[in-house]
Order: sequence, then structure tokens, then C-alpha cells
Amino acid sequence: MFWRMTGAPLASPVDTILDKENYTLEELLDEDEIIQECKALNSRLINFLCGRTQVEQLLRYIIETAPDEADKKRTSKLPYVSCEIFTCDVDIILQSLVEDEELLNLLFSFLKPDHPHSTYLAGYFSKVVLCLMARRTAQIMSYVQGHPEIFRELIDLIGITSMMEVLIRLIGADENMYSSHTDALQWVDATEVLDLIVDKFSSSDSAEVHANAAEVLCAITRYSPPGLAAKVCSPSFVGRLFQNALEDSRPKSVLIQSLSVCICLLDPKRLLQSSYQSFRSQLSHGTVVIADPETVYLMLERLGYLLKLLDVTTSDDALPSTFGCLKPPLGKHRLKIVEFISILFTLGSKDAEKELIRLGALRHALDLFFEYPFNNFLHHKVESIIVSCLESKKASLVEHVLHECDIVGKILRVEKQPALQIDCNKPTVLAQGRSPPRIGNIGHLTRIANKLVQEANNYGIIQKHLQENSEWVDWHAKVLVKRNSVENVCNWACGRPSSLHDRVRDSDDEDFRDRDDYDVATLASNLSQAFRYNIYDNDVIEEAQGSLEHDKEDVHFDDESAEVVISALRLGDDQDSSLFTNSNWFAFEGNRTVNDHSSVSIASPSRNSDEPDKIVGGEIEEEPADKSTCLKRSTSSSDFQDTGTAESAKPPEWIEWRESENLHVTKTITNALKVEIELKDNTERQNQELESSTGSKELATM
Repeated sequence: MFWRMTGAPLASPVDTILDKENYTLEELLDEDEIIQECKALNSRLINFLCGRTQVEQLLRYIIETAPDEADKKRTSKLPYVSCEIFTCDVDIILQSLVEDEELLNLLFSFLKPDHPHSTYLAGYFSKVVLCLMARRTAQIMSYVQGHPEIFRELIDLIGITSMMEVLIRLIGADENMYSSHTDALQWVDATEVLDLIVDKFSSSDSAEVHANAAEVLCAITRYSPPGLAAKVCSPSFVGRLFQNALEDSRPKSVLIQSLSVCICLLDPKRLLQSSYQSFRSQLSHGTVVIADPETVYLMLERLGYLLKLLDVTTSDDALPSTFGCLKPPLGKHRLKIVEFISILFTLGSKDAEKELIRLGALRHALDLFFEYPFNNFLHHKVESIIVSCLESKKASLVEHVLHECDIVGKILRVEKQPALQIDCNKPTVLAQGRSPPRIGNIGHLTRIANKLVQEANNYGIIQKHLQENSEWVDWHAKVLVKRNSVENVCNWACGRPSSLHDRVRDSDDEDFRDRDDYDVATLASNLSQAFRYNIYDNDVIEEAQGSLEHDKEDVHFDDESAEVVISALRLGDDQDSSLFTNSNWFAFEGNRTVNDHSSVSIASPSRNSDEPDKIVGGEIEEEPADKSTCLKRSTSSSDFQDTGTAESAKPPEWIEWRESENLHVTKTITNALKVEIELKDNTERQNQELESSTGSKELATM
């Protein structure tokens, strides 16, 4: 029933079941409204569910696999509803569970090796455990401390993502740390959890196991207490990672995930994360842990072997693509090695820089950059290496990029032949019968070239190298400058004022949220009322209506249209608080001044709809509806005369973005300008008439 009559409340279906003399837990779980009733704290229902027998049965629905002949309700609905009951945050139900050790033993029996581990039920198990840890942290940690085998069992199931999440929370490596229970986590440092995790790289061939194990280790370096994180950063632990990663018999996923852990140890950006810093501030013991020089040196010792893996000539794999074939494909492991190299270049360590230069790490990365011209992931990493070297202002790195890597020569050679070269000896092979496409790394090369020009202004070595290369000077003047001009989006006149490109806004609404000097909605409403109820004199109304007579249909000027007009007028007022300041929509021409507003109007677009959009500059004239009215209007506007005198020395230029399809909007803006002028004119005219009538009455009395 969907309708409920006032004064005749209907009993809940759950209460109807509870009113029976004999009812079962399964009947209640089959009722659709049981979750809502639990959240509503139905006392009769909660008193029934918190009983030990009912809690035990709910746990069995979650952890025990249903028989093969069971119906869908037993396999799907009952486990789901049971899990939701525990996660409804009903305190008395959770208390009944955590205070009974046998029930906790039943819950964690799901982790036993002889127990079937369905990923479907594992999700419900992890949800219940995470809820208990959030609401009953001290009790759960005390239980786990008394049963250390839980760590081993979780690590054995680390290939299941739900089990990985439970493990991360148990060892305190979660971002949402329990700051009031940090003492309960110190005992984790004494466990063998790290050794058990790293052993998974050697004992398992599953890529999911390797990925989840690496995720746990990375989480430990970010959020875990320093005692546990220090072990991950130690040379002995990193040595074990590389030992497993560099074995030829191990899958490539071991190498990829081991390098992910090393990158997490070296990446300085992780130390700047607000969540990381806020977590560290909650812990009074220990300090921030980073990889020490000995650990970095150990990584550099393995770098030579990693660079050998970048050689693509020893692989026979092939991958078809839209443009041809990759023989072999780059692969995740090579991309991860390049990322590892890029992190080493950002360390600022002299030993690391010397070793990277000696081994030619950047040369190997650049070779891949040009051999795989359509792999943007690779291009981004290589570009970041070159940029970090140029920005370092270190002579050794800069000269290595300019001379040994010959980055300028490579850029110029590619610019001469920007199409994909047909070479069977290269990894990227073009399909037969197809014209060579333009290579996909031109954009990155342009950014590198611009970076060279930028750093040349601040560093003499780069400037001298570029000036001595006549081919570069010619290419820079004829190609790069023009390309930057075309690709500079800040100069695109797309209907928005170009002055807005330097504003950092999340949305258009924020453009008005910070302004307290006016209310766009109020101004829009007033302007709409002025048009609707003929507040202004007939001359202005007739002129406004005459400008819109190009269309036989009525043009309705509502609040929304008025708000668009006023918003457009005020878009460019940030710098000088002027109505027409710094905007490509409204400017003035040559000898036109502001006091000549009465004779200046925004050019209306051509009535020919076939004309393309264009920008019109210069003097724009429009025949006024009433010349005498316009003349009177110009002579009576004292405000604009004053401002015009001050600004006549430097008149701006009138430029308008004309769009043939936006005829109504352009005309509406034109009329809005005239109405704004008439608002002041009418006020002065009424004051003058009032003064003259007062003077006439005084003469009559005399």
C-alpha cells in the first residue's frame, strides 16, 4: 500500500511479524523494511536481534557458503541483509558481538585455510570487520593482538582486495587513523607482517597478489607508524624487493610492483600531502621516515640491470594497433623503469646524478621516446626528466641534456620529418598500404623546446648553446613562435574576455560570488521591470522596440535575459572597476570618448545569416530613432562629460565579437546600454522640471 490515511497509522510489516507467537529470524530478514526499522531503532526488533543466537546466525549467513541446492534468497539476500544489520551502527548489536569471544572466533574463522573464501562473502566479511574496528577499535585490536595468526591468514588471502583493505586497517596504514588508539598499534611493529608480505613476491605468481602486496607496502610508507615504515625503508628490505624483482624466472608483475614500492619511498611529493602531514602530526612518537642514502645507493647499484631491460631488440612479441604493429610493445615494466629513472633525477643527490649520467639513463629513455611515438605515458615521463634537469641549474645535468643527449638536434630532425618513418627495424611498424601518420610526440617536443627557450633567459649555458645553432635560431623564428601563437588558448577570441584567462575559477558562479558591491539578480530584476512596465520615457521604449523589429515575433526580455546582459557588462570590472575596462567585448575606438555615448552603439550583426562570424573593429554608426532626443540626451548627461574629459587623452578601442546567430543578444545589450544612460538622464530631467515648476510658483506668488 502506497497511501497512508491521516489518523490511521499502519503497522510496520516487521511489527506484524513480531506480533506472531512463532516467527523465525529468516522471516524477518526476508522482510524488505528490516534495514529501515533497524536504523529507526525499533526496540522490539533490536531486542530480538541482539540475542546471542540471532547474532550467531547472522554471522553464519555472512561467512558460510550456501549449499549448491540453496535458493537465491539464501545465497544472496540473507548474507546481504545480515551484513547491513551489523553496519547499521546499532550499538547493542555490536556490543553483543565484540563482548563474546566465541562469536569473534566464529567471525574470523572465515580466514582459516580450510574455509572456502568466496570473494562475494569476503566483501561482507570485510565490511563487518571494518565497522567493528571503527566503532570498537580497542576491543578488536586487543582481540587481534591475542590472535597473531590473523595477520598470516590475511596475507595468505591478500589477492582478494577486501582482505587487503582489512589488513591495511589492522596495521594502522589507513589514512583515517584512530588518533586516540595509537598505543594499541605499537605492538604491530614487533610482528612479522612485513616479512610475510614481501615473501608473496617470491611465492606467488598471481599479478593480483603482487599488486595488492605492493599497495599495502606503499600504504605503510605513507600512513603507518614510523617504526613499521622505517623497516620498509631499510636497505635490507629494499634489497629483498630487488632480489625477487630481478630474477628471470619471476613474472614481470614482480618487477613492476617492486619498483612501485621504491618509487613510493623516493617520491618527495608524498611528503607534501596534507593527509600525510596531518596524520604524522597526530603521532607523538617517531619522525617522518624517508629513504636514507644507503637505500638510494642500493637502488642505484641495480640501475644498470634495469637499463638492460629497456632494450627492445631482444623481444619477439608483437601487438597490432590502429596504425600498424608494435614489435615489441613497450610494456608496463619498461614504462615503470622510466618512471623510476624520473624519480631518481628529482632526488637532488650528487651520487645519483653521477650514476645516472654515467649509465646514460636519459639517453635510453630518449631512444624509447622516439621509437614509440604514440605512447603518451612514456612521453610524459621523459619530458619530466628533461624539465627537471633543465630546472636544476646544475651544469653537469644541463650539459648532459644538451651535448650527450643532443636534445636540440633530435628536435630539429623530427621537425624536418614529422611523419612516421617506414623502418622495419624500428618497434613501431606502419601498416602496409597506409600513408604515414604524423607522429604523436610533437606536442611534447614543442613543450621541451619552449622550456629550453625559457631557461635560456636565466642560464647562460643554454642560451649560448642555442645561439650557436643557426638551424635552431631559424626554426625558432619561423616555426616555434608561430606555433605558440596559434596554440595559445589565452589569445583565442571565443566570446569570453581575454582578461579572464588569468583567473582561477572553479565555475562561472564563483565569478560573482566574491563580489559584494552589486547583486546581479537584483539588477536583472530591476532591468526586466523597466522594460516590462515602461518605466522609462516613450522615446527610449520606441528606440528599443525599433531595434528589435527585424523579427516579427515578440522578443520577451525576462529576468534571465537581463541577468545575462548585466553579467556580460560586469565581467571585465575586476582591475579598474569600470564598466568597459579590459574587455574584448566592449572597447572604444580612436577618438571616441565616453562622453559621446549617445552617438555610440554596439554594432549589430549583419542580417545576412550566410556571413561567417567575424570581429569588427572601427567606428560603428547606427541611425538613432530620434535625433533630437539623442542630442538632448548627450547634452544633459553631465556625469559622462566629466569622465570623458579625463579619459580623452587615452581613448580605448572599440572591438566587438560579432555572431550572426546572436542577433537578439547583441540588440539587447545595445538597448541595455541606452537604458543605463537614460536612467541618469531622466533623473536629471525630472529634477530640472521640478526646480522650474517651483520657480514659476514663487514668481506667481510675488
